Amino acid sequence: MMQPIALTTNDFKYFVDQFEDIRVLRYELPEFKSLTLQQKRMIYYLSQAALTGRDILWDQNFRFNIQIRKTLESILEYYAGDKTSEEYKSFVVYAKAVFFANGIHHHYSNDKLKPRFSPDYFANLIKGTDKHKLPLSDGQTKNELISILNPIIFDQKLFARKVERRAGADLIAESATNLYEGVNQKEVEAFYSGKSDPNDNTPVSLGLNSKVAKQKDGKIIEEVYKSGGLYGMAIDQIIIWLEKAISVAESDLQRKELKLLIDYYITGDLKIWDDFNVIWAQDNVPEVDYNNGFIETYSDPLGMKATWEAIVNYTDIEATKRTKIISANAQWFEDNSPIQPQYKKEKVTGIAAKVINIAMLGGECYPVSPLGINLPNADWIRKEIGSKSVTLANITEAYDITSQGNGFLEEFAADRSEVDRIKKYGRLSDALHTDLHECIGHASGKLADGTDSNALKNYSSVLEEARADLFALYYMMDKKLLELGLLPNEEAAKASYDSYLRNGLLTQVIRIKPGKDIEEAHMRNRSAISHWVYEKGKAENVVEIFRKNEKSYVKINDYFKLRKLFGYLLKEIQRIKSEGDYDSGRNLIEKFGVKVDPHLHSEILERYKKLNLAPFTGFVNPKLIPVYSPSGEIADVEVEYVDDYLGQMLEYGRNYSFL
Repeated sequence: MMQPIALTTNDFKYFVDQFEDIRVLRYELPEFKSLTLQQKRMIYYLSQAALTGRDILWDQNFRFNIQIRKTLESILEYYAGDKTSEEYKSFVVYAKAVFFANGIHHHYSNDKLKPRFSPDYFANLIKGTDKHKLPLSDGQTKNELISILNPIIFDQKLFARKVERRAGADLIAESATNLYEGVNQKEVEAFYSGKSDPNDNTPVSLGLNSKVAKQKDGKIIEEVYKSGGLYGMAIDQIIIWLEKAISVAESDLQRKELKLLIDYYITGDLKIWDDFNVIWAQDNVPEVDYNNGFIETYSDPLGMKATWEAIVNYTDIEATKRTKIISANAQWFEDNSPIQPQYKKEKVTGIAAKVINIAMLGGECYPVSPLGINLPNADWIRKEIGSKSVTLANITEAYDITSQGNGFLEEFAADRSEVDRIKKYGRLSDALHTDLHECIGHASGKLADGTDSNALKNYSSVLEEARADLFALYYMMDKKLLELGLLPNEEAAKASYDSYLRNGLLTQVIRIKPGKDIEEAHMRNRSAISHWVYEKGKAENVVEIFRKNEKSYVKINDYFKLRKLFGYLLKEIQRIKSEGDYDSGRNLIEKFGVKVDPHLHSEILERYKKLNLAPFTGFVNPKLIPVYSPSGEIADVEVEYVDDYLGQMLEYGRNYSFL
């Protein structure tokens, strides 16, 4: 069990809970009261749509997750036995971890969570719970439920990993994810082989919203997520709230896009999904915006199938001034990037960048939130129409404020000057890095004619994140940012490089257990970039890892040469993506982004342990409470901030479970 997490004075405004390797924070909704009634109603309806799809993600993550979650919920609420014992406390911690991960596999490592209580104790918990409250099917007994769940939960070799990315493994057969059933990697690749037309300039994202399964007769089929299809009961609830949102949409274009989103959910037609994204990407007028759908493919071993997510947000008008400057100069950034001329966009179109405040997190974005988002993902839409890039202001603020004074920076920074530079400029440089990554990085470059957008397969996500990161890193040290007033001086840019290399070479491994490889796409990206520039710059000692007082530190000796190295790697990764060079992409990531030095890892973990901090952070949502007029119309929406993590999870289980 972890030591209690050390809290600073700033934590108490945001801190909600801590357990295992996790802390839970709240986020605030600044200026919410100043929004119009129409905007508040829009946020409320979209927020209900964001919460209503919760079960979809749980089932996508693992086919037994919902049954397990409902069993945990029933025990927590209705168990009649002793709730003061150490074993029960361990059960509560396990339940919290399962809720945090949206299933029984760790949200970051993908390893199955390990309970700190016995199978017999779990059986006794079920036996001590009212059978009418347990998720028992018709005629099923408690003992039968126990016989199903106990091996799934306690046998660490059974369904051991949600997503397997180990080189040489069967990435489908050895993954517990429920995006596939009864098939192996070769069968899935053969199923989709030849289905994309290399001459189609507007290809749909094959397989994005479906499960591939083998029937009893051996036939392989797609089960499409749609009304009347797979997850139809939850999708129908989402549609109800989206229809309400249409009535308070802020523009005709927003009404049109919502109708298309509903049509997509009704039909499952990926062409309609693209039509929706085209309109959504063009619609920059409304202050209230959202994401809702099967969007990101990080949890698919092959990088094709998307998990369900939703966010609801409204614009931070003051902070958006920074991103507007970036997007207004998008063509300059594209023209002056170090990538090959043939892979640059001749005309950068439709980059809409803003800073937002999150009003509700759902699906894959809850409780762990992104810090920035760039959508749509389809390359042809990015090229022809453009994209929306957002930085999440209130989420970032909660992270930043609770990190001040916790001792982490002082422990791992190379010297006092680096500490001072980060404290003075770190928040600004981190925000600008995110802006450049989302606004310009993801929106830059283009595919060569005839390149299959799925050519990079399981390395697609990590290479795309690396490409966007490198774009941001390359421009952080450019004088253009000083000219635009985005940075005050070069010291602020150096702070970005300090943080990135320290994280990529040293500290991000606090999230990895001893003996494990790096699995998560963003971590592989940061590791690959950091280790590549470290190795390539060795001859000139651009970056060094040195020892002081038996501790390892990272020091950048030449920031300008480091910038050139970032440029060289950006050029190569853009080439890999543009040409669909799978072998080069795989070799780069496997060589520089996957393995962890065991001796350095052990040292970093030991140093981190002494700080009593949590490496993972998630959030509880605020509660949006509609206030009704005598006529039954919503007259206002009030915000109630939640300080009970487990209570919110149980409430969501009661109110938003449709599968």
